[in-house]
Amino acid sequence: MATPASIRSLVGAARIAVGAAAVAVILHTYALSIAAGEPNPFDYFGYFTNQTSLLASAVLIVAGSVALARRSTPVWLSHVRGAATAYLIVVAVIYNTIVPGTGTAPPWVSAVLHVVLPALVLLDWIVVADRGPLPWRRLWVVLPYPIVWVVVVLVRGATDGWVPYGFLLPENGVPSLVLHVAGLTCAVLLAGALVWALSRRRGAASHLPAPSTER
Repeated sequence: MATPASIRSLVGAARIAVGAAAVAVILHTYALSIAAGEPNPFDYFGYFTNQTSLLASAVLIVAGSVALARRSTPVWLSHVRGAATAYLIVVAVIYNTIVPGTGTAPPWVSAVLHVVLPALVLLDWIVVADRGPLPWRRLWVVLPYPIVWVVVVLVRGATDGWVPYGFLLPENGVPSLVLHVAGLTCAVLLAGALVWALSRRRGAASHLPAPSTER
Protein backbone atom coordinates (compact mmCIF):
# COMPACT_ATOMS: atom_id res chain seq x y z
CA MET A 1 0.00 0.00 0.00
CA ALA A 2 1.29 3.44 -0.90
CA THR A 3 2.34 5.60 2.02
CA PRO A 4 1.87 9.37 2.27
CA ALA A 5 5.62 9.81 1.83
CA SER A 6 5.68 7.70 -1.32
CA ILE A 7 2.71 9.59 -2.76
CA ARG A 8 4.43 12.91 -2.09
CA SER A 9 7.58 11.66 -3.79
CA LEU A 10 5.66 10.31 -6.78
CA VAL A 11 3.69 13.54 -7.26
CA GLY A 12 6.80 15.68 -6.89
CA ALA A 13 8.85 13.61 -9.31
CA ALA A 14 6.02 13.47 -11.85
CA ARG A 15 5.57 17.24 -11.78
CA ILE A 16 9.27 17.89 -12.26
CA ALA A 17 9.46 15.32 -15.07
CA VAL A 18 6.48 16.80 -16.94
CA GLY A 19 7.73 20.36 -16.48
CA ALA A 20 11.24 19.51 -17.66
CA ALA A 21 9.90 17.54 -20.64
CA ALA A 22 7.71 20.47 -21.72
CA VAL A 23 10.66 22.86 -21.52
CA ALA A 24 12.72 20.42 -23.60
CA VAL A 25 9.98 20.28 -26.26
CA ILE A 26 9.80 24.08 -26.47
CA LEU A 27 13.58 24.46 -26.72
CA HIS A 28 13.77 21.66 -29.30
CA THR A 29 11.18 23.42 -31.43
CA TYR A 30 13.09 26.69 -31.12
CA ALA A 31 16.22 24.87 -32.30
CA LEU A 32 14.23 23.69 -35.33
CA SER A 33 13.19 27.27 -36.07
CA ILE A 34 16.83 28.38 -35.92
CA ALA A 35 17.77 25.63 -38.36
CA ALA A 36 14.97 26.84 -40.65
CA GLY A 37 16.42 30.36 -40.66
CA GLU A 38 13.97 31.91 -38.20
CA PRO A 39 16.16 32.57 -35.16
CA ASN A 40 14.38 35.61 -33.70
CA PRO A 41 13.61 34.63 -30.08
CA PHE A 42 11.18 37.53 -29.66
CA ASP A 43 9.00 36.00 -32.37
CA TYR A 44 9.17 32.40 -31.18
CA PHE A 45 8.72 33.19 -27.52
CA GLY A 46 6.10 35.81 -28.30
CA TYR A 47 3.41 33.17 -28.78
CA PHE A 48 0.87 32.86 -25.96
CA THR A 49 1.19 29.07 -26.15
CA ASN A 50 4.95 29.08 -25.70
CA GLN A 51 4.94 31.62 -22.89
CA THR A 52 2.15 29.97 -20.92
CA SER A 53 3.66 26.52 -21.45
CA LEU A 54 6.97 27.77 -20.04
CA LEU A 55 5.13 29.36 -17.11
CA ALA A 56 3.22 26.15 -16.40
CA SER A 57 6.42 24.13 -16.68
CA ALA A 58 8.20 26.39 -14.19
CA VAL A 59 5.24 26.13 -11.82
CA LEU A 60 5.24 22.33 -12.11
CA ILE A 61 8.94 22.17 -11.32
CA VAL A 62 8.57 24.47 -8.30
CA ALA A 63 5.45 22.66 -7.05
CA GLY A 64 7.21 19.33 -7.56
CA SER A 65 10.19 20.52 -5.55
CA VAL A 66 7.87 21.67 -2.75
CA ALA A 67 6.17 18.27 -2.72
CA LEU A 68 9.51 16.44 -2.59
CA ALA A 69 10.61 18.67 0.28
CA ARG A 70 7.34 17.82 2.08
CA ARG A 71 6.62 21.46 2.74
CA SER A 72 3.25 23.19 2.72
CA THR A 73 2.35 24.85 -0.56
CA PRO A 74 2.76 28.64 -0.29
CA VAL A 75 -0.35 30.68 -0.98
CA TRP A 76 1.36 32.54 -3.83
CA LEU A 77 2.26 29.26 -5.53
CA SER A 78 -1.36 28.08 -5.43
CA HIS A 79 -2.44 31.31 -7.10
CA VAL A 80 0.24 31.17 -9.79
CA ARG A 81 -0.48 27.49 -10.37
CA GLY A 82 -4.19 28.28 -10.70
CA ALA A 83 -3.50 31.07 -13.19
CA ALA A 84 -1.17 28.88 -15.25
CA THR A 85 -3.80 26.14 -15.33
CA ALA A 86 -6.40 28.64 -16.56
CA TYR A 87 -4.09 29.85 -19.33
CA LEU A 88 -3.48 26.32 -20.60
CA ILE A 89 -7.22 25.64 -20.62
CA VAL A 90 -7.63 28.68 -22.88
CA VAL A 91 -4.75 27.50 -25.09
CA ALA A 92 -6.26 24.02 -25.44
CA VAL A 93 -9.82 25.17 -26.10
CA ILE A 94 -8.96 27.91 -28.61
CA TYR A 95 -6.42 25.84 -30.54
CA ASN A 96 -8.50 22.67 -30.71
CA THR A 97 -11.87 24.28 -31.46
CA ILE A 98 -11.26 27.64 -33.19
CA VAL A 99 -7.86 27.58 -34.89
CA PRO A 100 -6.88 23.89 -35.18
CA GLY A 101 -3.81 23.10 -37.23
CA THR A 102 -2.72 26.71 -37.73
CA GLY A 103 0.64 26.36 -36.00
CA THR A 104 3.94 25.90 -37.84
CA ALA A 105 5.44 23.46 -35.33
CA PRO A 106 5.58 19.71 -36.08
CA PRO A 107 2.25 17.97 -35.35
CA TRP A 108 3.63 16.08 -32.36
CA VAL A 109 4.81 19.35 -30.78
CA SER A 110 1.37 20.89 -31.26
CA ALA A 111 -0.18 17.81 -29.67
CA VAL A 112 2.13 18.06 -26.66
CA LEU A 113 1.61 21.79 -26.08
CA HIS A 114 -2.08 22.04 -26.97
CA VAL A 115 -3.42 18.73 -25.66
CA VAL A 116 -1.06 16.70 -23.49
CA LEU A 117 0.42 19.43 -21.29
CA PRO A 118 -2.90 21.24 -20.64
CA ALA A 119 -4.57 17.91 -19.82
CA LEU A 120 -1.82 16.89 -17.38
CA VAL A 121 -1.76 20.30 -15.69
CA LEU A 122 -5.55 20.28 -15.28
CA LEU A 123 -5.48 16.69 -14.02
CA ASP A 124 -2.82 17.63 -11.48
CA TRP A 125 -4.97 20.53 -10.31
CA ILE A 126 -8.05 18.33 -9.91
CA VAL A 127 -6.45 15.25 -8.38
CA VAL A 128 -3.70 16.50 -6.08
CA ALA A 129 -4.94 18.16 -2.90
CA ASP A 130 -2.00 20.36 -1.97
CA ARG A 131 -3.90 23.51 -2.89
CA GLY A 132 -6.56 25.13 -0.78
CA PRO A 133 -9.70 26.83 -2.10
CA LEU A 134 -8.67 30.00 -3.90
CA PRO A 135 -10.62 33.08 -2.74
CA TRP A 136 -12.92 34.51 -5.39
CA ARG A 137 -11.72 38.02 -4.59
CA ARG A 138 -8.35 36.98 -6.00
CA LEU A 139 -9.68 35.80 -9.37
CA TRP A 140 -8.22 39.00 -10.83
CA VAL A 141 -4.72 37.47 -10.65
CA VAL A 142 -5.39 35.68 -13.95
CA LEU A 143 -5.64 38.99 -15.83
CA PRO A 144 -2.35 40.96 -15.53
CA TYR A 145 -0.25 38.61 -17.65
CA PRO A 146 -2.68 38.33 -20.62
CA ILE A 147 -3.20 42.11 -20.55
CA VAL A 148 0.54 42.78 -20.67
CA TRP A 149 0.93 40.16 -23.42
CA VAL A 150 -1.78 41.78 -25.55
CA VAL A 151 -0.31 45.26 -25.10
CA VAL A 152 3.17 44.07 -26.12
CA VAL A 153 1.77 42.22 -29.14
CA LEU A 154 -0.25 45.24 -30.29
CA VAL A 155 2.77 47.52 -29.93
CA ARG A 156 4.89 45.10 -31.95
CA GLY A 157 2.17 44.78 -34.57
CA ALA A 158 2.01 48.56 -34.95
CA THR A 159 5.80 49.00 -35.08
CA ASP A 160 7.50 46.05 -36.74
CA GLY A 161 4.41 44.35 -38.17
CA TRP A 162 4.83 41.05 -36.29
CA VAL A 163 1.92 39.45 -34.44
CA PRO A 164 1.69 35.81 -33.34
CA TYR A 165 -1.89 35.33 -34.49
CA GLY A 166 -3.69 36.72 -37.51
CA PHE A 167 -6.69 38.00 -35.57
CA LEU A 168 -4.39 40.55 -33.88
CA LEU A 169 -3.19 42.17 -37.11
CA PRO A 170 -3.61 45.98 -36.94
CA GLU A 171 -5.04 46.07 -40.46
CA ASN A 172 -8.09 44.15 -39.23
CA GLY A 173 -9.27 47.41 -37.70
CA VAL A 174 -9.97 48.62 -34.19
CA PRO A 175 -13.43 47.00 -33.83
CA SER A 176 -12.01 43.58 -34.71
CA LEU A 177 -9.09 44.00 -32.31
CA VAL A 178 -11.36 45.14 -29.49
CA LEU A 179 -13.70 42.20 -30.11
CA HIS A 180 -10.91 39.63 -30.08
CA VAL A 181 -9.15 41.11 -27.05
CA ALA A 182 -12.46 41.20 -25.17
CA GLY A 183 -13.07 37.59 -26.18
CA LEU A 184 -9.64 36.54 -24.93
CA THR A 185 -10.21 38.37 -21.65
CA CYS A 186 -13.57 36.67 -21.14
CA ALA A 187 -12.05 33.28 -21.99
CA VAL A 188 -9.30 33.77 -19.41
CA LEU A 189 -11.81 34.84 -16.76
CA LEU A 190 -14.09 31.88 -17.49
CA ALA A 191 -11.18 29.45 -17.37
CA GLY A 192 -10.00 31.09 -14.16
CA ALA A 193 -13.46 30.77 -12.63
CA LEU A 194 -13.46 27.06 -13.49
CA VAL A 195 -10.04 26.57 -11.91
CA TRP A 196 -11.05 28.55 -8.81
CA ALA A 197 -14.21 26.43 -8.49
CA LEU A 198 -12.22 23.21 -8.88
CA SER A 199 -9.90 24.34 -6.08
CA ARG A 200 -12.83 23.70 -3.74
CA ARG A 201 -12.84 20.05 -4.68
CA ARG A 202 -10.83 17.79 -2.40
CA GLY A 203 -8.31 15.96 -4.56
CA ALA A 204 -8.01 12.20 -4.52
CA ALA A 205 -4.32 12.37 -3.66
CA SER A 206 -4.85 14.02 -0.28
CA HIS A 207 -1.71 12.93 1.56
CA LEU A 208 0.45 15.90 0.63
CA PRO A 209 1.22 18.59 3.21
CA ALA A 210 -1.74 20.87 3.82
CA PRO A 211 -1.57 24.14 1.87
CA SER A 212 -0.74 27.33 3.70
CA THR A 213 -3.77 29.37 4.66
CA GLU A 214 -4.17 32.96 3.53
CA ARG A 215 -4.11 35.60 6.21
